[in-house]
Amino acid sequence: MSGAAVIIGASGAIGSALETALVEEAAHDRVWGFGRSRSGAAHLDLLDETSIAAAAAQVAAGPAPTLILIATGLLHEGEQMPERGFKDVNPGWMARSYAINAIGPALVMKHFLPLMPKTGTPVLAALSARVGSIGDNGLGGWHGYRASKAALNMLIANAAIEARRSSPRSIVVGLHPGTVDSALSKPFQTNLAPGSLFAPDRAALQLLDVIETLKPKDSGKLFAWDGAEIPF
Repeated sequence: MSGAAVIIGASGAIGSALETALVEEAAHDRVWGFGRSRSGAAHLDLLDETSIAAAAAQVAAGPAPTLILIATGLLHEGEQMPERGFKDVNPGWMARSYAINAIGPALVMKHFLPLMPKTGTPVLAALSARVGSIGDNGLGGWHGYRASKAALNMLIANAAIEARRSSPRSIVVGLHPGTVDSALSKPFQTNLAPGSLFAPDRAALQLLDVIETLKPKDSGKLFAWDGAEIPF
C-alpha cells in the first residue's frame, strides 16, 4: 500500500472511472473521491473554496496523498457552446470557463499540495487539453476553453516549481485524455476518426499508465494519453 489517492471530480465520467480503477488496483491505503454532484463529506465544488478546504482537511487526517488527480473541466453548458470566433466572446461565459478550468484547480493545488509527502515521488495530475497548447494551436476558436486550459498549464508549471521546494522528487503534470465518451465531448463526436473515441474506463487506465511512467524530470509538463509530450 502507498499512501492515499485523491480524485477531484469523481462524479464525472473520467473521474468516476479513475476512482473505480484505483479502487480495483488496491495500490493505495485509501481512495478518496470528491465531486460537485456528491453529497455530504464527498461534496466538493470548485467554485466554493470552503468545500475544497473541507475536503483537504478530511484527507489530511489520514495517510498522506501520494496521488492527487484533478479530473474536472468545462467546455459547454446548456445552450452555451465554445466560441467559433471572437464575435461569440461573452465575458460572463469566459469568466465561468476560467473559474472552473483554471481558478478551481488552482484552489485545489492551494489546499492539497501541502498534504503531499516530502519524500518519495508523489504525483499531482490535472486534466488539461491539447487545445490548451499555444504551440499546438493551428485552428483557433474555442477562446474561453483554450485560454483557460492554457492558464491551467501555466498553473501546473508554477505548482511544479513550488512543490519541488518542499518535496524534491514530486511530480506535477497536466494530462490530455484524448476524446472521451462523456457529456463534455458529446456534441463533438460526429466527425471523429474510427478508434479515436475512448470509453471512460479505457481512458482512465491509459492515464494511469502514463502516470506510472513519469519521472521527477517530467514535472511541470503536459502529456497526452499515449505518453507523448505536448508543448505548452
